[in-house]
Amino acid sequence: MVSITKYQQWYCCFRKMSSKRFISTLFSASSKSNYSNHSTQIRHMSIIDNSKNMNETDVKKLLEDGTVPEESSVIGDTENWTTSPYPKGSYVPHKNQSQAQHALRPKVDPKETSILMFPGQGTQFVGMGKNLLVFPQVVEMFNAASEILKYNLLKLCLEGPKSKLDQTIYSQPAILVCSLGAIEKLKEEQPSAIENCMAAAGYSVGEFAALTFAGCFSFEQAVSLVKIRAEAMHYASEIEPGGMANIYIRPDSKLNYAMKMARDWCLDKGIEKPVCSISNYLNPDCKVVAGHLEALKYLESNLKQYNLRKMQRLNVSGAFHTDLMRPAVEPFAAALHNIKIAEPLIAVHSNIDGKRYQNSAQVFRNLPKQIYKPVKWEQTLHILYERPVGSNFPDTFECGPGSTLRSLLKTVNSKAHSTCKNIDI
Repeated sequence: MVSITKYQQWYCCFRKMSSKRFISTLFSASSKSNYSNHSTQIRHMSIIDNSKNMNETDVKKLLEDGTVPEESSVIGDTENWTTSPYPKGSYVPHKNQSQAQHALRPKVDPKETSILMFPGQGTQFVGMGKNLLVFPQVVEMFNAASEILKYNLLKLCLEGPKSKLDQTIYSQPAILVCSLGAIEKLKEEQPSAIENCMAAAGYSVGEFAALTFAGCFSFEQAVSLVKIRAEAMHYASEIEPGGMANIYIRPDSKLNYAMKMARDWCLDKGIEKPVCSISNYLNPDCKVVAGHLEALKYLESNLKQYNLRKMQRLNVSGAFHTDLMRPAVEPFAAALHNIKIAEPLIAVHSNIDGKRYQNSAQVFRNLPKQIYKPVKWEQTLHILYERPVGSNFPDTFECGPGSTLRSLLKTVNSKAHSTCKNIDI
């Protein structure tokens, strides 16, 4: 079995920064106390005139932080958004409601920092990992994972067959190991990207790679957890067959109503507790909808009725990130209960709401829910990359197979996309 200590060297090597330097980048000495409670800081951005009556001040502050007419301008880098995150006709948030408050903002030039993103299921391909084998530690990782999984993971990644690699029970562990192998390559080729990493996020199973990089799990723990998670999700999909589809929308689309009518259609067909809901928020123009197969058939037949642009079925075996996955929660939660989760050493953003984990206890609570809750990737990107006009952006690295996350970033924030790179695995 590979030593846990040995793997701490590659996925936590940003710790090489001295404590003094790391702390000083996050908190200046003059304002350290202001960062002890970020939510408190947001609530007190305005200076209160002590000569005014407190009740009057409270009322004024409530009005200031409340919603404002749509004619008001959005404070932020609006020129660089491919599409506005706020639909026409809706309210525009006050600056104190900026989503950026949920992300870590070190007091350094963003160009000197980096963000790592890890892809999810569906990005796998036969041959992935071959460009990582020049690094001996990656070969050790594949060997260690194969011991846990009880099959030759490297051979499956390199040779397939594709039909087997695409199965949930095989693709999830394969993506995890290749994603963590990409970190080893990045560390060798661009060590500053690891040392200056300020945040990480992973899409679905990619969140396990992000948490492992942040030190919450050892390599062995991550592989074991993903193995159990993949098996549980596979069996849940056999209990209640389902599917997923990309649905492309317009401002006048009635997606929520369409999903409701699809559930009603299923009830008429005798399906108890029908499921049809958004499972993945990709960008303003596209959502992934998942649920019972009959519900997806209804949507396909009635796109025009609900002003839906088009629909594209995904080649998956179940309705992941919906209530149909609830049977998978119990076995995964039991496995997680037997593992001691370490505190994250950097900010890791949760799929549940896009916000960064505050501690290991929150990781323990959220990971089981992630199986049946929608992946809020679009919201995560807003939180990570919302910047004032003229601001620089951090370098972003997609670590894992494919370039799906980089493509999604382009549809949400084009300027952030310009500093995003893929690690060729």
